[in-house]
Amino acid sequence: MKRIILSLLIISFLSIQPAYSYWIWTPKSGKWVNPKNLPKDNPTEQFAYAKSFLDSNKYEEAKREFRKLLKAYPKSAEAAESQYYLGQIEEKQGKLYEAYLAYQMVIDKYPFSERIQEIIELEYKIAEKFMAGEKRKALGIELPVDNPAIEIFSKVVDNSTYGPFAPKAQYKLGLVLKGLLRYYEAEEAFNKVVSRYPDSEWASAAKFQIATCRASLSKGAAYDQGAVQEAKEKFETFVKEHPDAVLSLEAEKNIAQIREKEAEANYNTARFYEKQKIFGSAKIYYNDIIDNYTGSPWAVEAAVRLQIMERKNEK
Repeated sequence: MKRIILSLLIISFLSIQPAYSYWIWTPKSGKWVNPKNLPKDNPTEQFAYAKSFLDSNKYEEAKREFRKLLKAYPKSAEAAESQYYLGQIEEKQGKLYEAYLAYQMVIDKYPFSERIQEIIELEYKIAEKFMAGEKRKALGIELPVDNPAIEIFSKVVDNSTYGPFAPKAQYKLGLVLKGLLRYYEAEEAFNKVVSRYPDSEWASAAKFQIATCRASLSKGAAYDQGAVQEAKEKFETFVKEHPDAVLSLEAEKNIAQIREKEAEANYNTARFYEKQKIFGSAKIYYNDIIDNYTGSPWAVEAAVRLQIMERKNEK
């Protein structure tokens, strides 16, 4: 009986012995830890180990090991590279917003990294993908309400206000805001292109966009005469400053459309005075349309109304 008990004890000890071999006591932390969770003895070895998983396309394992390096050796030269490769992995997995966050962490925590300019370009390209309608793939992360491109283009400019990507990032920020019908914010973004980067290739296009934002504010049921007039003046200035630009043709079309809206508004004002039997004021507006909007259908209508008014007066 004793032999049986002894045998069972030996078997039991042998069966549980491997479990204990996975845990070791670390005086530094004062805890039992699993060696599998420990980093290599130095950041160089740990980085090489993490990179080996990435080279084998084992992305989750690579992320785990790069994060382990960041936790164990946060001030090492390899830490910045590890953070960069975390962004690379997220991008390879199609998680663009997480990739942007990982890249931005390099700029925020390791501003002396040699990757900074490369990362700014990578962020710009991610913003362009969101601008083009890329689906936002992010698990457990609350994305910006409208479009992540707004945040990322803004950050590109902040990261390097006068760098090579700043002017076009600022311009495209305006385009995204305009596409979301946030015209005042878009106009502000375009104005920054003109004021900060007056010699860039984006400055003239920004002036055109400022005018379109002004014009857009007048569309719809409400007629904002001030916005329309300002838009027309900006379009006319653009055509004068850039007569040979391709956008000048579009500007001229916008001017024509605005003039039609002006003529229509004046006609409606004239009709209002006519209905109120304030014929003197009505006549002023009808004549203004005929004199200043020649060729417009509203000029023809105005002439007809004047004739009708004259016949009524004759009676």
